[in-house]
Amino acid sequence: MTRRTLIRGGLVVTASDEIHADVLIEDGRIAALAASGTPAAEAFTAERVIDATGKYVIPGGVDAHTHMELPFGGTFASDTFETGTRAAAWGGTTTIVDFAVQSVGHTLREGLDTWHAKAEGNCAIDYAFHMIVSDVNQETLKEMDLLIEEGVTSFKQFMAYPGVFYSDDGQILRAMQRSAENGGLIMMHAENGIAIDVLVEQALARGETDPHYHGEVRKALLEAEATHRAIRLAQVAGAPLYVVHVSAMEAVAELARARDEGLNVFGETCPQYLFLSTDNLAEPDFEGAKYVCSTPLRPKEHQARLWQGLRTNDLQVVSTDHCPFCFTGQKELGRGDFSKIPNGLPGVENRMDLLHQAVVDGHISRRRWIEIACATPARMFGLYPKKGTIAPGADADIVIYDPHAEQVMSAETHHMNVDYSAYEGKRTTGRVETVLSRGEPVIDQRRFAGRTGHGLFTPRSTCQYLN
Repeated sequence: MTRRTLIRGGLVVTASDEIHADVLIEDGRIAALAASGTPAAEAFTAERVIDATGKYVIPGGVDAHTHMELPFGGTFASDTFETGTRAAAWGGTTTIVDFAVQSVGHTLREGLDTWHAKAEGNCAIDYAFHMIVSDVNQETLKEMDLLIEEGVTSFKQFMAYPGVFYSDDGQILRAMQRSAENGGLIMMHAENGIAIDVLVEQALARGETDPHYHGEVRKALLEAEATHRAIRLAQVAGAPLYVVHVSAMEAVAELARARDEGLNVFGETCPQYLFLSTDNLAEPDFEGAKYVCSTPLRPKEHQARLWQGLRTNDLQVVSTDHCPFCFTGQKELGRGDFSKIPNGLPGVENRMDLLHQAVVDGHISRRRWIEIACATPARMFGLYPKKGTIAPGADADIVIYDPHAEQVMSAETHHMNVDYSAYEGKRTTGRVETVLSRGEPVIDQRRFAGRTGHGLFTPRSTCQYLN
């Protein structure tokens, strides 16, 4: 039986267009659009009609960087796939791309199977996976080809965290050479972890144990150096490169230079680097531990360069790197030793609203908001036009967004499974009202209407920005 939903009277905003249009949904996909008030729109009929007058009708957000249930520092990220995807939906995100982890000594397949088991049947919205490659060897390289055939088409490596996720330059080069052949995309955590470990050891020896030292030892220059090195290794390999969670102006400069040279190099930043700073890391009474993530928060002067990068397209994507740890019992593991504070911030629920606030504040345009939060991540990771836009044939992942509603971000009202908000008390304009995932309501007039298990694993094609 055909099921139809009609969204009437809203301003449809995509990365390329803004038009007052009615949207007809049939069997979970967008069937048609027509300008509101035209004969074509008047001819639309449906069992369910949503009045979006005065609201935006936007594609569901695509958050291409989350870590649900990630093991880290002797504990686990506090959001499960169930709680994390529900919170994502509350924030207007309808697809996440999470990271499956290969442990050293194990295969990619074992890591991927483990993450499938965590997610399957537990998600409120659709999901996909990247693969963290921690152990590059001949078998791993062969497995990369097989994963691409299964729709896991991007592979993350770390220049940081020696002894955990770290890959040396030779391992990185081999994986990049493989991706140059098989069409995969290497994602890089670009920080010089070997040098950082020296600075950590020296800081602790001096008795510098508070959270703000986390930011001081993970120096912006060591992010820029690693970014430069990753770019040149990718150039040698003839491979594309996507640098995750760019936080420093010096790293943006490296990306801009590479792109000016015509290299297939891409950059992502996160809301925490756009809205928070080392001032948060320095909050007294160990409160700064709430803001410990890597790459770290930077001094406020870096924010302007990140916004500029988003406007000039030197940075293309805003993801969250959502990796929450509760303050009580988890972040507190690092009392007396900042290096033991689990690295990560909650944010999957806040991204779309914070970026809309950036529209209100004049940092970016409405269409750029949708581009960096929906369309580009979908294209970057092989999900477009199924995800990331409102067009006939696309999945009906749609958000009715009230651009005038005001809210105050708080742990008391958010839906993430974490005991603090990184944006506690921040006032923002704009709020999600209704969310559809493949035409099914997940949030309905500010009420949760979804169900665990609705979300499906979504295989991806390769990066759509490459020739």
